[in-house]
Amino acid sequence: MGRFNQKRIIRKIELEKLLTQISPPPSPKVNLEQYTTPEKIVANILYLIAYSNLDIPGKTVLDLGCGTGRISLGSSFLGAREVVGIDIDKTAIKMANENANRLNLEKKINWITGDISVIRGHFDTVIQNPPFGIQKRHADRKFLKKALEVGKTVYSIHSHPLFDRNLIKQFRKNSDALIRVNPSQFLQKFIEEHNGSIRAVYSMIMTIPRMFNFHRKMQYSFVIDLYWIEHCD
Repeated sequence: MGRFNQKRIIRKIELEKLLTQISPPPSPKVNLEQYTTPEKIVANILYLIAYSNLDIPGKTVLDLGCGTGRISLGSSFLGAREVVGIDIDKTAIKMANENANRLNLEKKINWITGDISVIRGHFDTVIQNPPFGIQKRHADRKFLKKALEVGKTVYSIHSHPLFDRNLIKQFRKNSDALIRVNPSQFLQKFIEEHNGSIRAVYSMIMTIPRMFNFHRKMQYSFVIDLYWIEHCD
């Protein structure tokens, strides 16, 4: 693992406090699957990437489908050298820019309004929370393909493929746990076909409030998986 020159380790509680100040989309769009990822989930993920794997401090970071900027702003706060956030929703990008200005994190972040297909170049780290494909089947595949085109290391969030009672029991004991699991066979095949190699997959429990008219409960809890992927040269 490489070295980085960040002056101090930022405490996770500081990161969570920052993330609570980031405004979510005012009118989430169901067709874009704009579910706001809870602060604790984002903090756990970014902390793993930054301090266990050293893939944020001093790195160039790309956030595909950045929404109002939680991953982008959290990455900048944790010492990324430069961050690019892109989203097709211009309202989300406008709010992301406002969030960055309010938090004094605008200097190292570039916001792009547009489809992810416009992204070119090379990034040390890609972090993304793509659509799960509930509204449009395999919507996450487009994001994975682009991430592996431009990123050396990719961290991608996906829905867990099965209802796993053992996992649920473990999360009931510790809702903040990151549990190592096996990858989905379908995602593994797709990733390998696009020059990626899975280093690890971590499951976590995610809870979101009622957001859309078709939601029947006040909140929903489900398991998500974080894929840590290396691009194979």
